[in-house]
Amino acid sequence: MADNNKTKKGFRRYTILVVDDDPSIVTLVKQLVDQEKYKVISTDDGESAEAIIRSRCPDLVLLDINIPGKNGLEVCRSLRGDKETQNLPIIILSGRTEQVDRNLGLEFGADDYITKPFNSQELLLRVNNVLKRVYGSQARNDSLTHGVLTVDFGKHEVQVKNKTIQLTLTEFKLLSSLLDNLGQVKTRDYLMEHVWESGEGVFSRTIDTHIQRLRNKLEEAGQYIETIRGVGYRFKT
Repeated sequence: MADNNKTKKGFRRYTILVVDDDPSIVTLVKQLVDQEKYKVISTDDGESAEAIIRSRCPDLVLLDINIPGKNGLEVCRSLRGDKETQNLPIIILSGRTEQVDRNLGLEFGADDYITKPFNSQELLLRVNNVLKRVYGSQARNDSLTHGVLTVDFGKHEVQVKNKTIQLTLTEFKLLSSLLDNLGQVKTRDYLMEHVWESGEGVFSRTIDTHIQRLRNKLEEAGQYIETIRGVGYRFKT
């Protein structure tokens, strides 16, 4: 993640990258997040977005889908597939209102999906929520060992039989939610609220897809995640 500047009082000044080829959207976002003293940088195409992310390490990306070159979904998938950027918070801003596009954005690893035109205060709220969840001082600092699985919540590290497992931010949040109160069934509604926050546009298929990917990545420890038919999932004790 980024090594950001701080104000004289020690407040962290987050850097947000806006990737959109509509100048009015970029201007609006800049004016909006200026209320929070965030630094905003911008670009209008996929290739330059990836270059900026790797060179300047922003704290969060607001990513449009319909941009020149690589589209937003391709950029999102590329970032999630790279060890250096797999945990970078991404919020998709899109004029596409179809549920299939929203689902694809979340399945490709986006942390949130907001359709245009959007409510300015809602956007600011979601940006702040993601930043607080990822970088906030209230982050868990404990660790847990369960069978062959070890999770360090403070460092966002997961190991299975002492082998480090690379998870996306969404996958890590999903695992953390399942590990809260071991053995307790987590309904799909619970997971929607705690992993995707609003849950808007998130369907069973999206959750099931992420669960399957998480099981596969956890290898032997994936067997700990139990499906409760018609209800949700739980982590076996």
